[in-house]
Amino acid sequence: MTTNFQDFLSQRTYSMRRNQIREILKVVSQPGMISLAGGIPAPETFPLEELYRLNETVLDRYGAATLQYDMTEGFTPFREALVGYLKAKEITVSADKILVFNGSQSVLDTLGKVLITPGDTVALESPSYLGAISAFSAYEPNYVSIATDDAGILPDALEETLDRQKIKFIYLVTTFQNPTGRTLSASRRRHVAEIVQRHGALVIEDDPYSDLRYRGETVPPFYTFAPENTVYASTVSKVFAPGLRLGFCVAPAVIHEWLYTAKQGADLHSNTYAQALATEYICSGTIYEQVPKIIELYGPRLEAMLAAMDQYMPADYRWTQPDGGMFVWVEGPKGVDAEQIYWQAVERKVAFVPGKYFYINPEEGLATMRLNFTRSDEEAIRKAIATLGAVIRDFKPV
Repeated sequence: MTTNFQDFLSQRTYSMRRNQIREILKVVSQPGMISLAGGIPAPETFPLEELYRLNETVLDRYGAATLQYDMTEGFTPFREALVGYLKAKEITVSADKILVFNGSQSVLDTLGKVLITPGDTVALESPSYLGAISAFSAYEPNYVSIATDDAGILPDALEETLDRQKIKFIYLVTTFQNPTGRTLSASRRRHVAEIVQRHGALVIEDDPYSDLRYRGETVPPFYTFAPENTVYASTVSKVFAPGLRLGFCVAPAVIHEWLYTAKQGADLHSNTYAQALATEYICSGTIYEQVPKIIELYGPRLEAMLAAMDQYMPADYRWTQPDGGMFVWVEGPKGVDAEQIYWQAVERKVAFVPGKYFYINPEEGLATMRLNFTRSDEEAIRKAIATLGAVIRDFKPV
């Protein structure tokens, strides 16, 4: 008898979405491909030489404790190090208010687990981070998109949504947003905070990119405007090493307790050795030496991409002008299908991410694309944009 294992799957399983960007990355590994696709740090930003010293320090200072089971909430010295790291961002919390996870993606998944009842409505920017949509979708919410402009989410659109229906939470990438690179301005953060507080709403602020600022003035996290109504989630992946999978969050007390409980059931605790490495990376001051080096590398790459787009992209295309982060967002004219452009660009050894994957309704984003500038050097970026511009001009719908 042949067993039909499809019958063993839960109903919830069918709500899960495969991350299309991860699928696209399989294509971009082809020889000779210039990838503007993944949101991947450049390997040359990893502090390899410093890691030899950090490893030695970790073993000398903490010994076998770094190889042992540890507390669910996180390695205590790491949480204490994060107190100072967050204070520099104007977030003042004690170590016991911080929870450590295996990457910020795990924070999002666990928030979905403890907050979403099937049928709840989650509000997202339009477009929004695909990884968050993938994480939340397993818990069977409905979604409502909140309109944005070049300064981020539109406060009036948010207020109208909160007035019209019950929203479980609002998910925002407030600084150098993925996918658009946009930053919610300080004045608009204040306005959104007033709306959220007046409605007693909850915001999940995802902040993985704010250290990557190449120009302009620093904007405090949204959390600082409405701490009682915000879960602040972040990571050291973009400024240390994504392979270590270290994320963390600060949440209101009730949510904190349930996140802690859910994490116990999921994985007991996060990688102790990785947390010890990150502790020394912060406490030794290495992070404050490394981030300027990362900015020095990425800043010219962003400028090279923007200059190449001015030179090679058709006049009826427009794009964002981010002050930091990892992405430039491109919008083409109506009637364009960027996924068809993608496949024709891949044939000419250039890859990007079609923007429709970042929308709840993909039809809204057919003419959009996300370009990453951190992984390739300036000459490769210039070549890729020249090729992409030529592909767009030669584009023949199929």
